[in-house]
Amino acid sequence: MQVMEGLVDVRKVNVRSDNVEHAKLITLEDQAKVAGKGKWVEPRPDHAIRDVSWTIDNVRNFVDSFHGQPVPAVIEFVRDGSTMRASLANDHFVTFMLSGVKCPTRKRDTEDQSKESMEPFAAEAKFFVESRLLHRDVKIILEGVSNQNLMLATVLHPNGNITEMLLQEGFARCVDWSITSYTQGPEKLRALEKKAKERKVRIWKDYVPKNQEICPSEKEFSGKVIQIVNADAIAVKTVSGDVRTIHLSSVRPPRFEDVTFKKEKDATSDGKSTGKSLEDQIVKKERSRPLYDVPYMFEAREFLRKKLIGKKVNLTVDYLKEASAAEGTKPAFPERTCATVRCAGINIAEALVSKGLVKVVRHRQDDDARSSSYDVLLAAEQRAIKTGKGVNSKKEPPIHRVADVSGDVAKARQFLPFLQRAGRSEAVVEYVFGGSRLKLYIPRETCLITFLLAGIECPRGTRNGALGLIPGDPYADDALALTKENCMHREVMVEVEAIDRAGNFIGWLFVDGVNMSQLMLENGLSRLHFTAERSNYYRALQAAEESAKLKNKNMWKDYEEPKEEIVEEPTERKANFRGVCVTEVTPQLRVYCQFTDEGGKLDMLTEQMRNMLLSDPPLPGSYHPGVGDFCVALFSVDSQWYRARVEKVESADRIHVKFIDFGNKEIVTSSRVSSLPSDYSTNILPSQAHEYALALVKPPEDTDSLHEAFQALCELVGASQFLVNVEYKDGGMEYVTLVSPASGGDRDVGQCLVADGFCTVAKRGEKRLHKLLSEYYNAQDKAKKQHLNLWRYGDITDDDASEFGYRKN
Repeated sequence: MQVMEGLVDVRKVNVRSDNVEHAKLITLEDQAKVAGKGKWVEPRPDHAIRDVSWTIDNVRNFVDSFHGQPVPAVIEFVRDGSTMRASLANDHFVTFMLSGVKCPTRKRDTEDQSKESMEPFAAEAKFFVESRLLHRDVKIILEGVSNQNLMLATVLHPNGNITEMLLQEGFARCVDWSITSYTQGPEKLRALEKKAKERKVRIWKDYVPKNQEICPSEKEFSGKVIQIVNADAIAVKTVSGDVRTIHLSSVRPPRFEDVTFKKEKDATSDGKSTGKSLEDQIVKKERSRPLYDVPYMFEAREFLRKKLIGKKVNLTVDYLKEASAAEGTKPAFPERTCATVRCAGINIAEALVSKGLVKVVRHRQDDDARSSSYDVLLAAEQRAIKTGKGVNSKKEPPIHRVADVSGDVAKARQFLPFLQRAGRSEAVVEYVFGGSRLKLYIPRETCLITFLLAGIECPRGTRNGALGLIPGDPYADDALALTKENCMHREVMVEVEAIDRAGNFIGWLFVDGVNMSQLMLENGLSRLHFTAERSNYYRALQAAEESAKLKNKNMWKDYEEPKEEIVEEPTERKANFRGVCVTEVTPQLRVYCQFTDEGGKLDMLTEQMRNMLLSDPPLPGSYHPGVGDFCVALFSVDSQWYRARVEKVESADRIHVKFIDFGNKEIVTSSRVSSLPSDYSTNILPSQAHEYALALVKPPEDTDSLHEAFQALCELVGASQFLVNVEYKDGGMEYVTLVSPASGGDRDVGQCLVADGFCTVAKRGEKRLHKLLSEYYNAQDKAKKQHLNLWRYGDITDDDASEFGYRKN
C-alpha cells in the first residue's frame, strides 16, 4: 500500500532474482512513478517535506498560545502510563505528562545508575495506555508547565479521557503539584481515586485509610467566633455554649522564608545570595512578637478579625491532627481539630490563600488528612503567586512598629497625656487576662497598653504568688468568659483616666456603645468600687449593681436585701463624766486633756525615761528626724525631756514637734531631739494628751472675735481640774462638755463662752441634747439682749441682711 501510494522506496540490493514478491513491489513502484504519486510527484510541492520541530524554546508561551483549546495530535511514544510523546498538526513533537495524575514508572537504582527497576503495575499501566492511544488520532489540551519545564496535558480519545480511565482502573494516583492545572476540575479526579481506593484495585490493593473517623454528629456544626487565636486558628462558641479552638484545614501561617521579596532582594547583582535573610534583617527585640514581626502575620489576623469576630460560621471538620510531643526546639502540640470554615458562604481559608496571607500545607502523597477543598486551596495559591499578592509580592512587606508599654511605668506616663487629651479613642482588644484586665492596641498611638476597667472590683483568677499558686476567686472564670465573648479582638472605644503604680491604664471601655463596667455589674460578676463615685457613670453603675442584687445573679445569688431596722433614738442624755486636767488650748478652741486617773503612769514613765537619758545622753546630730517619727525633745521652758512627734522638718535648726502627752507644739533644733527609746514608746503607754472640741459651741468666723474667744477660754480653764463628758462625735472628733467641779458642777465652760457672747450655739438635732441645747440657747439670748461681744452691734443671726456686713450661716 505504501509503495502504491509513492510513500516509500523499494530496496534493490541483496535481493534474489526469483523473488516474486520483490518483483511485484518493483512493478507497483513503477506505476506510482508514472502516476506521479507521493514522492514521485513532479514538480514537488513545498509541503511535501515537513519542517518538524523537535524542541520548543519557550514552553510557557507555546502552551498559552493554544488558550486551553483541544489540539489534534497523534501519540507517537508512551514512556509510561502518564508520560508520552505526540506529534501535533503543526509539525511539533511534544513530550508531556498527564495533568493531575502519576502512574507507576521505571526507577533507576540509586547505587547503580545503569540498572532500572519497575514499580508495581508500571508495565500494566504502560500497556493500558499503549493499547488505547499509541499511533491513534487524539485531541490534546495543553494545560500547564511543570517546574521541570515539562508540559502538562489532558488526552481526549473518542472513547473517553485517559486520565480518568487510569484513575478508575487503579493505574494512577492524584498528585497535588499538577492537579490544579486540570481544566476539567480536580473534584472528579479525587472522586475516581477515592472509589479506586475503596475497591482496593491494583496500586491500592494494600490501601488502609489513615485518617481518624469523625462522629457524624460532630462532622458539621455552627457557632459564633469569639477569638482569633492565630492566622490559621479561631475560637468558636457553639450552640451548646462550649468554646472550641478550630484550625483551618491544610493551611499554615506565613513564615519568613515564604516572603518572595526576601528572595529577590537578598541576591547581589551577579545573582549570588548575600547570606542575609529577611529574618536576620529584623532587629531582635527583648520579647518575640510574631504577630508584628513575621511579615503578613498581622494582616492575616486582621483579615480574620474583621471578617469573623462576633459572626456566625459554619464548620465542616475534615480531620483531627494527633497530639505531638516536644522534640528539640519543636514545641509540643495538643490534638487539633481542623475544619473548613465558611462565613456567609465564603471559604475563609480560600480567601486567606488567595490574598497571599497564608500558605497551603503540602501533605504527603498517602496522607488523606487534608481539607475537603484542598484542590481549591491549591488553585487559589497559584492565583496568588501569579498575581503577586501577600507573601508572593515582590514589594517589601509592611513593617509594624508597635510600642509595648505594658508594665513600663516610665513609658506609660509618657503616653498618658496623649490618651487623656484624646477623650474617647479607638482601640482593638488584643487579649483578655481577666474580667476587668485587658491588653489593648491603640492604632492612633501605635502602642500596646494594659487596661483596667474603672469603677468595679472584679473576681481575680488563679495566679502565681510568692508562696505558690493562689486559687482564683468565685466567678472569676465566668467574668473572664463574659469579657472575652464581648471584647476579644473587637474594636472598642476607651476613655483613659489614670495609671496605677504598675503602669496599667485605668478607664472606661465601650463595646458598641455598652459600658463594660456596667455590663459586668448587671451580670453580677463584679462589685461597685468606691472610686466610681466621682465618675459621670456612677448612677448607671449603681443601678446596674442594684439590679443584679434584686435578681440574685452570680455573686449575689445569696444576697438578701437588708431589712430596715428602726433604731429608737435615745431621749436621755448619757452623763459619764471623767476627771481631766487641761494641758493645752488651741486658737481653734480645741482643748487637750490628760485623765487624772492615769497621771501617775505618765509621771513614772517620764521620770524613768529622763533618768535613762541622763545616764546615757544622746549624741547630738546622730538622730535624723523624719515626718511622723516619735521622738523625745527638750522643752524650752524647763529643758526637760518629753515624748514628742515630728510634724515638719524645715532644716536642722527648725524642726516642728508636738508633745504627745500635753498637746503643745514647739520648734526645736536637731540637737534638742533624739530617738524615742523603745521601752517608752506609745506601745508601752499611749499618748496622754486627748484632743476635744466643745459641744454645742460654734467658734466665730472672723479672726479678731476668734482670738477674743481663745483668750476667754484660756482664762476659764486656768490650771484647775475639770470633768469631761463626751456628748457626740463628728468627723472623727469628740465633742465634750467641760465642767468645773469647784463650782458645784454648775459652771459649763462652753456655756460660759456662749453666755459671755464670745461664741454662738451650734445646731444639733439629737433628742437627747434638747434639754442641754435649750440651756445654751437661753445663755445666748441673754448675751444677745446685753449686747455682749459678738452681739455688740445687734443680732447677727439669719435675719440680718448681708449689706450690714454679716453673712448668713
